[in-house]
Amino acid sequence: MMIIGCDFHPGFQQIAFLDQETGEYGQRRLSHPEEAVQFYRSLAGKRVVVGVEATGSFRWFRRLVSELGQEFVLGDAAAIRASFVRKQKTDKRDARHILKLLVEERFPAVWQRTVPEDEFRQLLVHRCRMVRMATRVHNQLDGIAKSEGRLAARGKKGLAELAGLPLSGWYAVERRDLLELLELIEGRVRVLDEAVRTTAEQNQAARLLMTHPGVGPVVSLAFALAIGDWRRFPRGKQVASYLGLIPAEESSGKSRRLGHVSKQGNSMVRWLLVQAAMVAQRHDASWHRQYVRLSMHKHHGVAKLAIAHKLAVRLYWMLRSGQDYGQVRERGSHAGQSVYRRG
Repeated sequence: MMIIGCDFHPGFQQIAFLDQETGEYGQRRLSHPEEAVQFYRSLAGKRVVVGVEATGSFRWFRRLVSELGQEFVLGDAAAIRASFVRKQKTDKRDARHILKLLVEERFPAVWQRTVPEDEFRQLLVHRCRMVRMATRVHNQLDGIAKSEGRLAARGKKGLAELAGLPLSGWYAVERRDLLELLELIEGRVRVLDEAVRTTAEQNQAARLLMTHPGVGPVVSLAFALAIGDWRRFPRGKQVASYLGLIPAEESSGKSRRLGHVSKQGNSMVRWLLVQAAMVAQRHDASWHRQYVRLSMHKHHGVAKLAIAHKLAVRLYWMLRSGQDYGQVRERGSHAGQSVYRRG
């Protein structure tokens, strides 16, 4: 078996490799994509394991390795760095360190989505980015309306009133360009929404989650793709931690210090859960009471995150139990046995 430790960069990769059959060891710097493609294609027929530190811009590389039938292992960047004690950090040292962890079976591998699931995730990412672009355009149009003594330009009526305002010069040009841009973006968002709806209806987990109030195709599909196999999480609290919905903590001895939420998770899913939580709390009396109480005594942002935390845990239990919203509400969120025995 050929084991390769890869320090990946957008324009090149530094590798350290070991052929366990012949004992051959070496290092190379491969430019992207020509030299890298040629090198990995030359290994066709061998069993190859490629370890890469989690980073961006490697989608094409993962696709290449998968097409060649080689194993692509993604590692936790923080854990890899924490296991390297030397203060000298270079590309060659990083590649050798990744190779060493692979050979010693200490490589901190992380879970990966399949290639089709990555495609669906990109659909959601693109849709959320387009929605945020539309929001920015709306805000600029609101500014124009307010500067002319009108209310915010929201809805068809507000946009029609804005379009009829007597503006001149570059103010009129800005209004025209923004209205045209908004119409274009909203048209693309409608197409993407239909694609997300079709994909969610074909996903068993997403269909189950959509029975929960406030959880539509976008939220359900995003949550299902982020969690993957629910068996990765023994408890619901670990799902909340995975999504960054628990507070950062620095406690020692008898003192306990909690801070803001850790945000050590999927920011898109966290943002979507907060939006869905505001609808979900209207359909659950206990959640609504908690939201109102926290909003009065703390901050509305704290209240939103608290309900989003509850929503994430409930969605996890729906996946784990295979029950829809009505069954979970009737029997309780924590129905069923724990994955691990106590004691």
